Amino acid sequence: MITINNYKDTVKDLDYSTLPATYWKTHQFIEKASENYTNWNAYNSNDGIKKLMDTYFVKLDEFIQKNPITQKHDMPKNIHVVRIDNSQSENKSEVVKPKESHKIVKQTIPTPDETEEMDLTFVERIPEEIKFLKRYVAMNNKRKTKDDLLRFINALQRSIVEKRIRKTSPYAKQIKYIQEKLLARFNDMAKNTLIIIDEKIVLEFKNLIAQERVMPSIMLIKRYITLNGKYGVKEKAQALINAMQKAVKLKKITKNDKYNKLLDEMHSNLNSYIKSKTQKVLNIAPAELNGINGVLGCACELSGINEELAEVNCIERDTEPVKPILPKGVMSSMDFSNVQFKTLGFVGKYRKLIGDPSKGFSAMVYGKPKMGKSFLCVDFAGYLARNHGKVLYIAREEGLDMTLQEKLKAKDVAHPNLFVTEQIPEDLSYYDFIFFDSVNKLGLSSGDLETLKHNNPGKSFVYIFQTTKEGNFRGANEFQHDVDVVIQVPEKGLAVQNGRFNQGGEMRIFEDAEYRNAA
Repeated sequence: MITINNYKDTVKDLDYSTLPATYWKTHQFIEKASENYTNWNAYNSNDGIKKLMDTYFVKLDEFIQKNPITQKHDMPKNIHVVRIDNSQSENKSEVVKPKESHKIVKQTIPTPDETEEMDLTFVERIPEEIKFLKRYVAMNNKRKTKDDLLRFINALQRSIVEKRIRKTSPYAKQIKYIQEKLLARFNDMAKNTLIIIDEKIVLEFKNLIAQERVMPSIMLIKRYITLNGKYGVKEKAQALINAMQKAVKLKKITKNDKYNKLLDEMHSNLNSYIKSKTQKVLNIAPAELNGINGVLGCACELSGINEELAEVNCIERDTEPVKPILPKGVMSSMDFSNVQFKTLGFVGKYRKLIGDPSKGFSAMVYGKPKMGKSFLCVDFAGYLARNHGKVLYIAREEGLDMTLQEKLKAKDVAHPNLFVTEQIPEDLSYYDFIFFDSVNKLGLSSGDLETLKHNNPGKSFVYIFQTTKEGNFRGANEFQHDVDVVIQVPEKGLAVQNGRFNQGGEMRIFEDAEYRNAA
């Protein structure tokens, strides 16, 4: 039986690129929700997430039991078990209950031998209409509320209005059928109802869905881009290389594939990342990333991609500019003088020390051992958690031990918005402020920090450094040049700051009365 305790070991040998899309998407969700299997708080505290994961665990366990070869990366593609109800109820205003005469029939997609005879179409993106056909079929034998149906209807009509679905579509007939059925059911239903779809419609839609599949090369490219800017994903990078090699061996990708050049670049970058002893974060070069975005059409279709980049790629701009067209990154000084920069609103001793930084600032802290730099950072983390957002403190230097616990208690900073860990989670999107204690112990280079910051726009980072015997921070000068704020602890209990927001600020680390009053 698959549980949260053995899930990581169970799936480590599975090739999800060969599985139905629902398995792959659920797996990605679990990785994100559990912070790469290191934090199951979401599962334990949210009933909806727990129910989703438990259901998926049961289905995946059944699938593996029936197909033991899946553990060897030979999983048959697109195997579904579909429940089909032969009865057709016309009572739409009341809750419909299945009768004893209802039959449950198992229907599967054709086996590999039969699939060869099908007229399959490999596409770069699944058509919008096919997505709605899948969504409609997935409702079969499920209880739905009026709100569920309304969301479906609104999404369908939005696609029609935005002309993502047109009258000339080869699936126009099926889309019209779905819309009419949903509207009729929505207008007549009172509460929740069991949705039963005609058996012939289910089979027809499933055959249409099975005829269009995303190109194997596109599936690999999507997997690659989800790793961009992630920390500690060398195992996933190696798994992706293995999947690429397997696709070539099975001739799913040939020399004639239009994305061969891009796949070669992917392979080279993944290999370099895996072999590097210093690079902790996978970084996709901007030129390569732009090429990938061009292939995928719109970056917002992929989860985990920079929201600002998605917005830039997706917004339709006016074709008749009112102002002169300037080169990228250039703006009028008149426009710039009117830009409003939003600050975080620091108060008390941290305003005196740092000033009032804007969202997404970066800072470095260094000082000799036992001088108080960790106390300072724990105190600062508590201030941010109480007043400005969610904070993650990565305590690799000391670990989650009694020493860190004593510091949290001494500074009285425990708060629902303050989280602690020993490792960098793969996904940092949940947090507003991230502390790295220490950069040296985590083995991060200046390039790694730059990549993490670039791929997490709007997040603020605080880097804590070990020092040499002379009191200088350990590391290249690039670290100091790349941050907004530099804080040194030159003597016990004293913090001195130089940076963009306040030159020459000072603070006594162990004087708490002023801090508590100000915060």
